[in-house]
Amino acid sequence: MDIARFFADYGLIILLIGLLIFMFYSSRRRMQKQKAELEKKARETVPGAEVLLQGGLYGTIVDYDGEDLDKPALVEIAPGVVIKVHSQAVLRIVDPVAGAVTEDEFIEAEETESEYVAGVADGDITSISDDRRSARPSTETEPTDKDRPQA
Repeated sequence: MDIARFFADYGLIILLIGLLIFMFYSSRRRMQKQKAELEKKARETVPGAEVLLQGGLYGTIVDYDGEDLDKPALVEIAPGVVIKVHSQAVLRIVDPVAGAVTEDEFIEAEETESEYVAGVADGDITSISDDRRSARPSTETEPTDKDRPQA
């Protein structure tokens, strides 16, 4: 009966320690989940995305700075009507922009474009129109300068 006496004396303390560990674990898990949701929302909050604001208004993001949350977001709620709201007033993204370009993708595309322009200037790369012209069968007639639209 030593075990019964042990649990009678210390059972409540063991139960409380177990509950504290469970509460700590579950709150930590919930915080990680909320952080992941906030990061996802920040990635999807780009100009052109349709959002729901805290006050129940729907609108389209015009300008949003995910780095500086003190800077207000600009949201278009009707054609030509742009309002300034606190950046954290964006409750959720209703319709994310399909094919939105992230900042990292934009920087990578700029680097690729500068490499392409340098390659064309050096003569290492031909232009896309030259590639298309060389890929066509020679039976087709080449457009002349008079056939091209004037800029």
